[in-house]
Amino acid sequence: QVQLVESGGGLVQAGGSLKLSCAASGSISSINFMGWYRQAPGKQRELVALITSGGRTNYADSVKGRFTISGDSAKNTMYLQMNSLKPEDTAVYYCRIHSYARDYWGQGTQVTVSS
Repeated sequence: QVQLVESGGGLVQAGGSLKLSCAASGSISSINFMGWYRQAPGKQRELVALITSGGRTNYADSVKGRFTISGDSAKNTMYLQMNSLKPEDTAVYYCRIHSYARDYWGQGTQVTVSS
């Protein structure tokens, strides 16, 4: 069974940067889109950024201009470059790959931004 594995989370000061990575343990075909989501304590999981198989991107208003998603659907990998981090970006970040056959989610990686 294919699994998604995230890495790159950690503790950073406000204004700093982190880069998250997500890799699939096997091949996933017919990818529709890949995305990053986050869930802060006491809040619902929310979309942070996504990239379609055609390369179009979409970002949450709260991260526009600060975060950049990139990915390679052929290699089943994706990244999230996070700059100018704010304390409100603190959350568990999850990657997701949506194919026409099924949905895949990573286990999550913690990002903590200190003020």
